[in-house]
Amino acid sequence: MTSAPHRPPVAARAVDLRKVYGSGQSEVHALAGVTVDLAARKFTAIMGPSGSGKSTLMHCLAALDTPTSGTIEVDGTSLSGLSDKALTTLRRERIGFVFQAFNLIPTLTARENILLPLNLAGTKPDQAWFDTVVDAVGLRDRLSHRPSEMSGGQQQRVACARALASKPSIVFADEPTGNLDSTSGAEVLSFLRRSVDEFGQTVVMVTHDPVAASYCDRVVFLADGLVVDEISNPEREQILEHMTALQTLAAERRGVA
Repeated sequence: MTSAPHRPPVAARAVDLRKVYGSGQSEVHALAGVTVDLAARKFTAIMGPSGSGKSTLMHCLAALDTPTSGTIEVDGTSLSGLSDKALTTLRRERIGFVFQAFNLIPTLTARENILLPLNLAGTKPDQAWFDTVVDAVGLRDRLSHRPSEMSGGQQQRVACARALASKPSIVFADEPTGNLDSTSGAEVLSFLRRSVDEFGQTVVMVTHDPVAASYCDRVVFLADGLVVDEISNPEREQILEHMTALQTLAAERRGVA
C-alpha cells in the first residue's frame, strides 16, 4: 500500500470562482471559474496579461471584493455567508495587505503606521515580534519619521512591516514593487522572501514583473479569467517565456474578436 503524497497545508483556496461585472451586452467575466490552492508558508506570484483577472482574484481572496459565485476559504474559514463585521475581523486579524501605493497615513510616524491595524483592533502589540519585523526591514532608525521624510523603498518597507505586525495567516501584496526603483524593489522582495523562509509567513503577490516573480516558490498564470498554467521554483527566463506566450495568445484572441 503506497502512502498518499504529502501536500502542504493550504492558507487560502478558491473553488470555481466567478466574478461578473455589468449585465447584458456590457457584461464582463473577470473571473470565469478559477480553482486554486495557495500553500501555507510559501511565496506565490499571480501573473497574467492585462485584464486576465489577477487583481480581481486577489481582491476576492482578500475579502476586499465579493465573487458572483464560487467559494473561498482563508485560513480554514469559508467567506460565504460571513457578516460584514466578521469579514472586517478576519481582514484585520488574519490577513495582511501590501499595496503598490503604500497606503500609509501621512501624519503618522513609521512606528504609528506599523501599529495602526493593531491599535484599530484594540490589540496590544507583541513587542518581541515588532522588534523582529522592524529589524528585518531595517527601519530601526526611521521609526520616528513620517512618510514624507522617507524614500519610496522605505515607505514600502513600512507597509510590509505593517502587514506582518499582527502575525496574519496570509499576506496579499498587490504590485508591491510597482512604484519602486530596482534597488528598492529588490529590498522589498528580499524581505518578503525572508518573511516566508525565516518567519513561516504566507505571501501571495500579484505582479507583472518576471524579476519579482522569480523570488517566489510558485507562479500561477491567469488568462481570460482562468488559471492556465503554473511553474514551481521559477526562474526569470521561464516566467518571461510563459508571459510572452500568454500575451501573444491574448492579442490573437482580441484580433479574432
